[in-house]
Amino acid sequence: MSAPTHTRSRPPAAGSRFGADARLHWWALALPALAFGLLLLLLAGSGRAEAATGEGPALVQAVEQLLRAVV
Repeated sequence: MSAPTHTRSRPPAAGSRFGADARLHWWALALPALAFGLLLLLLAGSGRAEAATGEGPALVQAVEQLLRAVV
């Protein structure tokens, strides 16, 4: 016994989001590009040597100041 199949009787409408003419939202391209750029900046900045002092990186200092302000 064979199962019934569903077929389309007409092609999708011009305004539909399915098929070869589907369009992406602007953020579907912008967010991955932004994430890639930020990760690339993080990797490029990590090669910089810092002196071994009692102070940490600027990001750590900023987080510590933020925590002191909140608590």
